[in-house]
Amino acid sequence: MTSAPDTTTQKQRELSNSALAGPASLWRDTAHLPATEPVPLPGSGSTDVVIVGGGYTGLWTAYYLVKADPSLRITILERNLVGFGASGRNGGWASAIFPSSMRKMASLSDRDGAIRMQRAMNDTVVEVGRIAELEGIDCGFHQGGYVSVARNEAQWARTQAEVQGWRDWGFGDEQIVLLTAAQAGDRVAITRTLGGTFNPNCAVIQPLDLVRGLAKVVRSLGVTIHETTTVTAIEPHLVRTDRGDLRADVIVRGTEGFTPSIAGAQRDIVPMYSLMIGTAPLSEAQWEAIGLNDRETFSDKRHLRIYGQRTQDGRIAFGGRGAPYHYGSQVRPEFDLDARVHTMLRDIIADMFPLLRDIEYTHEWGGNLGIPRDWVPSVNFDRASGIAIAGGYVGDGVATSNIAGRTLRDAILDVRNSELLQLPWAGRLSRKWEPEPARWLGVNAVTQLMMNADRQEAKSGNPSKSAAAFWKSIGH
Repeated sequence: MTSAPDTTTQKQRELSNSALAGPASLWRDTAHLPATEPVPLPGSGSTDVVIVGGGYTGLWTAYYLVKADPSLRITILERNLVGFGASGRNGGWASAIFPSSMRKMASLSDRDGAIRMQRAMNDTVVEVGRIAELEGIDCGFHQGGYVSVARNEAQWARTQAEVQGWRDWGFGDEQIVLLTAAQAGDRVAITRTLGGTFNPNCAVIQPLDLVRGLAKVVRSLGVTIHETTTVTAIEPHLVRTDRGDLRADVIVRGTEGFTPSIAGAQRDIVPMYSLMIGTAPLSEAQWEAIGLNDRETFSDKRHLRIYGQRTQDGRIAFGGRGAPYHYGSQVRPEFDLDARVHTMLRDIIADMFPLLRDIEYTHEWGGNLGIPRDWVPSVNFDRASGIAIAGGYVGDGVATSNIAGRTLRDAILDVRNSELLQLPWAGRLSRKWEPEPARWLGVNAVTQLMMNADRQEAKSGNPSKSAAAFWKSIGH
């Protein structure tokens, strides 16, 4: 039997692995779809809809818009290549996790609004898988759920309170299941597990394959994508770039952690770095000992978030916070690597799974995510200026960007009685972050607070009062 011919040209392979495509991540080196030859904006012109940002937000918005109205002229502008940012570098969780609490969302609407928001997020995980299957996007989508373990008494106390909190909002096992130590261990064998939770509303993906697959689909539907085109300013019905200006009825800003590069938007979003590591493929014996038989995503209940998945080819892709915020909301390629954080991540894996203490790591990478001042993502469309904005996903954007795209579709097309437009995050914007140096001092102080809280809880088993006070202050 002969193997199928490799239809990827040498030029495509070189482009997929170029600096334009982002750091040498596990996702870049295992992607099924190569990057396509970029076509920059040829000059000034006009169109119906301009989308700034070639990531999930922009692509989902384009997809749902063109499906609803094929006559629309839609142009996507991307500074690098499609999927260069968080959409192509993330942990590969398509989850129903919404960054803001039910209590916070209820304060923006009411109890029913908060419940509808969460149910819409749960449905969105299924929607991502539905579209991937419908459009033939081979991104490894598999909904095996999310297991999170408690590894000290403080985490176990939070775990039980978390489950009771969901029950108080009327959610049962379809949302979250309290696990004993044995039940948690049946899913993933992490040391010192006291118990945990299981949430079925999460799937794993190969994130770069999803974003490149979406780009291929929208191109086939008539959407124009101009890469290597830098947007410098967004004005009412006008986008200014280094290659010319585009006039449009509607402009969608989907720039997430790169938003501060847009004139006038420097304080809209704080770009925070989250870093990742990837192991070599594990043996069958190692996987038999670890678990994750249904490719559940996994973490524990620490304050400074970590996240992992079992990849399609049998590796662990694992990441976490802890990198500093850089003064002035700077975003630079050298910030994608941080030896201290990458070492910390390897140490966490060795602590969770001692049999992997000497495992080979093949990849280290990172990227930035967008945090709004109140930690609440937003979707907003101002018809007078034509400017639509979506983002502020706080690292949970794979699925959230999908519902953002559908919501923007309904807003732009003025869909009457749209249930999506009635959700509490629609039609709002977060206030701006403080000027420097207050922003730098405050954001990095919170990161240090969470690191200290985790250390203190691991030693004493007592919940951190300072961490609890912070979460309460932002509505969690």
